[in-house]
Amino acid sequence: MAHQKPGEPRNLRTSVKGPLMFSAFWAVLAFVAVLIFASGGSARAPRFDLAFTGAGIAFIVTLVIAAMLSMSHKDNADHLGKGSGVNLSSKKSAGHGGYSARPGAQAGGPQAPDVQAPGATDSSPGSDTR
Repeated sequence: MAHQKPGEPRNLRTSVKGPLMFSAFWAVLAFVAVLIFASGGSARAPRFDLAFTGAGIAFIVTLVIAAMLSMSHKDNADHLGKGSGVNLSSKKSAGHGGYSARPGAQAGGPQAPDVQAPGATDSSPGSDTR
């Protein structure tokens, strides 16, 4: 509300029209569904009392949920999109692409030694396991 200027239309998040239309849609849908399914067939009279009750419940519940979600909205801090993190851009780090970002892992460079898990034995031919 602090950013609201007199004479300008409100944005969708702070407007009342969006949640009301959303709730009205679900209320109409609940009304039709309850009217059809609560009557129990075409031979019986439609149950308008249950349909209005279901529509009212659906309207109130969806309106409360939409209001709670709109009140809990919080904008991100300005510094989050400025590149203050690690590896925000995939252009700078080639580790996810076709080659590794470690120096020496490219062809022609010294290779990193193979690391063996603790407790594992070397089962290559000519190795003594005794």
